[in-house]
Amino acid sequence: MEALGFDFAPRQLIAGVDEVGRGPLVGNVVTAAVILDPAQPIAGLADSKKLSEKRREALYDEIVEKALAWAVGCATPAEIDELNILHATMLAMQRAVAGLALVPEYVYVDGNRCPPLPCPAEPVVKGDAKVPEISAASIIAKVTRDREMAALHAAHPQYGFDRHKGYPTPAHLELLKKHGPLPEYRRSFRPVRELLQP
Repeated sequence: MEALGFDFAPRQLIAGVDEVGRGPLVGNVVTAAVILDPAQPIAGLADSKKLSEKRREALYDEIVEKALAWAVGCATPAEIDELNILHATMLAMQRAVAGLALVPEYVYVDGNRCPPLPCPAEPVVKGDAKVPEISAASIIAKVTRDREMAALHAAHPQYGFDRHKGYPTPAHLELLKKHGPLPEYRRSFRPVRELLQP
């Protein structure tokens, strides 16, 4: 592996990192790290929010097939409640990078800050529209979290997770008041916290 870049081509192994799920009231915050293969470019990479669900699923499969390495990192609702959403997101990003089968030489993180990582890294504002590796990470993270919400919906259809994906829409807030918070809800988020106050 040393010859893949460490000796011949500095910064060849670039990882992109992105997160999905900071705003929802329920479920994990999900991050992904992806090292793309320059020899196998993937057409159509973009910010996952700007792609249709069908397109995201197709790109997810292509990224998994062609990337040199990819990994997902999560922080649970309990960790979010304990650490706060920002620190939990940074922890999930560290887990995603640590999960890569290859050690990246450089990491680009979507947003305006980076978690402490064992390699050089820099934040890129709106990176999911500028850096292909971050775009790929945003797609992996989004599809992973959407699948988690689909599983939660299958178990608890009365909450409508298939529609709002856990975000605090007016319809979601009404259903939350009606049925009460599940264990997967983030207790520290205000709409949930207020419901739990005696």
